[in-house]
Amino acid sequence: MKTISSFGFGSSGYSYEDARIVVFGAPFDATASYRPGARFAPRAIRSELFGLEPYSPYQDKDIDDVEIYDCGDLGLPYGNANEALRLIEAHIDSLIEDNKLPLMLGGEHLVSLGAVRALANKHDDLRIVQLDAHMDLLYDYLGEKLSHTTVMRRAWEIVGDGRIFQFGIRSGKRQEFEFAKKHTQVQRFNLDGLDKAVESLRSFPVYLTIDLDVLDPSIFPGTGTPEAGGVTFQELLDSVLCLAGANVVGCDMVELAPAYDASGVSTSVACKVLRELVLAL
Repeated sequence: MKTISSFGFGSSGYSYEDARIVVFGAPFDATASYRPGARFAPRAIRSELFGLEPYSPYQDKDIDDVEIYDCGDLGLPYGNANEALRLIEAHIDSLIEDNKLPLMLGGEHLVSLGAVRALANKHDDLRIVQLDAHMDLLYDYLGEKLSHTTVMRRAWEIVGDGRIFQFGIRSGKRQEFEFAKKHTQVQRFNLDGLDKAVESLRSFPVYLTIDLDVLDPSIFPGTGTPEAGGVTFQELLDSVLCLAGANVVGCDMVELAPAYDASGVSTSVACKVLRELVLAL
């Protein structure tokens, strides 16, 4: 798979062959319903990572000790969601075949669908844990079935009832909330109950998707669709550490749109979440 702009995650020096976790970027935001710009997130994260200490005092671990490899950004065709998802799915298929744990940097949330498709082909009993401000359960958006607003509906069509666990949700259309009552498991407004969900999922493969707009916009304004009333960084960190107890077979972090935070703080927050996620895995 052709990739661009790899920089070598951290200074670990691990090769692809030796790595257990493989990071790659999916710079795609062609279905953004409000403010585009998430396609620039992987590049911004790589740039800002150089200013972040590799050591985590939260976990007493160092990123330099992690067997991780960054293979750069996928070359995705802007404006062609079907082809972009096909390329993401194919790339993750190759990572699975090589026994790697894929960690994808979006990009808008639709990119998660390519990962779910690939991992569901490998794991019949796949579960999804979604940390997000938004339901993303619309059947279509302005007639389009492939959108960051529909990604969890498309994922549900793959994994089925009761297998998507949604936390931090505080925005969506009425029909999305009604759909969720019947088909997904939802925790509104906060991340309470995640520990119990993780305990119930210990025997299942889990795909973790972190939409960074789950954070309150006072902490993370650099996103395409900010929603007031979000969680704190510490709450998100605690959840990431909790999820270390699950059988995570793949994960992503999406919806940083760096241009909407001129201070650069949102990108720095994303980098710190990424560090803690890698160390927790």
